[in-house]
Amino acid sequence: MIERPMTRRQVLKGAAAAGLALAAPYVIPVSARGAEGAQAIFNGKDLAGWDGDPRFWSVQDGAITGITTKEVPAQGNTFIVWRGGTTKDFELRVMFRMQNHNSGIQYRSKTRDNDKGKWVMSGYQADMDESNTYTGGLYEEGGRGILALPGQKVTIGPDGKPKVAGALTDAKEIKAAIKNMGWNEYVVIARGNHLIQKINGLMAADVTDDDEKRRAMEGLLGFQLHAGPPMKVQFKDVTFKVLEAGL
Repeated sequence: MIERPMTRRQVLKGAAAAGLALAAPYVIPVSARGAEGAQAIFNGKDLAGWDGDPRFWSVQDGAITGITTKEVPAQGNTFIVWRGGTTKDFELRVMFRMQNHNSGIQYRSKTRDNDKGKWVMSGYQADMDESNTYTGGLYEEGGRGILALPGQKVTIGPDGKPKVAGALTDAKEIKAAIKNMGWNEYVVIARGNHLIQKINGLMAADVTDDDEKRRAMEGLLGFQLHAGPPMKVQFKDVTFKVLEAGL
């Protein structure tokens, strides 16, 4: 079935009603892999709508690509930020692949420029690493650290301390399902203080954040390029769907 693309007016109207404040016309209307209401937020051609250090970020192979080298290392963790708006309740789908080291998907995050660079973010991070020890887990960049390891259901108390409340997919199964050097799907669902992350269709993290002082109920999206050894990370098929709160 052929679907008519949404007009910018329809996108803005729907986003405003559901709590997504769009700052610029960077949402590309498409139907994403059958996810009704999802919109592509990367056009596969250039970095329109994305803001990152041009020394590290470009588009290669139709994907947002971050690269560090021995000659051009990152002095600190650096990020590319989606400038399409501040997000609240949503479902994000991303295909990713990585060579070496460490990366992640920032969400409900904020920028905190410092002496190490302009493009620095803090907040929730859907984690990934080359050994896939942490891929699928929830980390808080510049904050509380590891909130959930892959395969864990966690409740974070008012004191900010995570407590494992149950098990999801076995961590070994998650790791076995990840294609090293190949494309993998990351899904992030945020609704209220409930956060869910999936890797290649497997439940990887389920977190309820009851820490009212430190949790984030809205913020920015971005991708991380980690300081340290040379690395390469790519993201494509980036789609975003606004969710209604409380459902």
